[in-house]
Amino acid sequence: MTKLILSGSPFENISPQQLAQQISGRIKAKNKLPVWYQTRGVYYPPTLNLEQTSSETTALYKSNLVSGDTLIDLTGGFGIDDYYFSKTVKRVIHCELNAELSEIASHNFRVLGVTNIETKAADGLETLRKLKKVDWIYLDPSRRHDSKGKVFFLEDCLPDVPSNLDFLFSKSDNILIKTSPLLDIHSGLKSLQFVKEIHVIAVNNEVKELLWVLEKEINTDVQIKTINIAKNLRQEFSFSLKDENNISAELSLPKKYLHEPNSAIMKAGGFQSVSKILGLQKLHQHSHLYTSQDPIEFPGRSFELLSILPYQKQVLKKEKITKANITTRNFPETVAEIRKKFKIKDGGETYLFFTTNCLNERVVLVCKKIRANI
Repeated sequence: MTKLILSGSPFENISPQQLAQQISGRIKAKNKLPVWYQTRGVYYPPTLNLEQTSSETTALYKSNLVSGDTLIDLTGGFGIDDYYFSKTVKRVIHCELNAELSEIASHNFRVLGVTNIETKAADGLETLRKLKKVDWIYLDPSRRHDSKGKVFFLEDCLPDVPSNLDFLFSKSDNILIKTSPLLDIHSGLKSLQFVKEIHVIAVNNEVKELLWVLEKEINTDVQIKTINIAKNLRQEFSFSLKDENNISAELSLPKKYLHEPNSAIMKAGGFQSVSKILGLQKLHQHSHLYTSQDPIEFPGRSFELLSILPYQKQVLKKEKITKANITTRNFPETVAEIRKKFKIKDGGETYLFFTTNCLNERVVLVCKKIRANI
């Protein structure tokens, strides 16, 4: 790319930087945005805008949460979400403050043959003030630049949803909010009202976004829905937040099978519900590993337990394990420290779980994987 910029553009009225942006954008779109990648005439925005946009996988999922006559997107961006919203809602209004990005989105909608999206290079909240009620409001608040660290709050974002919530509900009974997975679910619940559902979306076992479904005046328990989408796999697990806070998992020493929840469940914190709903036992209250005597369909990875070793240096050395996949759960040492200490390389078909059991004993579980390619 540097060579291209230095050598100059072969096209009249197109700078080397513009050309490099389009090449870079198309490369990034290949896996994330296959429809855009396969469509001639698509124009790509700067890299940052492309990195911040939803993938087609998550946008398609979101589109199934909304319906009706009109949806307004207060933070339109590159427009991936709106493209998919337009398939389930009759009229979509795409608002984007950045005039250049708004023009790019508008051009791409035309190229993609979408006719029911209106693009407005304007502030989403101000545009909403001029409208009558709509069926859905969608927004993806961005963190302010002065927000530091990994922990943040909805009040740290633009637009500030908590401060504008009364106004938003005056315009619609249904609000869908996308946030980064870095947002703590409990802090989000404290900032919002009338939360009906929280969807935790993972792709290939990496949590990509949290979706908050709000419904005006609703007074029911919050439902947590976890989804892990992989190439040939879709894992779903749902639970009630109230139930999660009022039940305790049964504990047990390891049985024949070991189960590790996927990243969406880990983020959602449904640790007691996994045990209760699926009829499993936990190895320890804080280990978040589950066990069963029989194989089950599990929303995560499942393993057959080959042996249980006490965590003792001499015992592990006798096993002569030189290559393995290592996971730690509720254990004082890191994977890197364990690899260095026991000279174990990464990979192979052996899986080692370094954890603490219900007797507070540190153990090593030697396993082989039997379920789910995640």
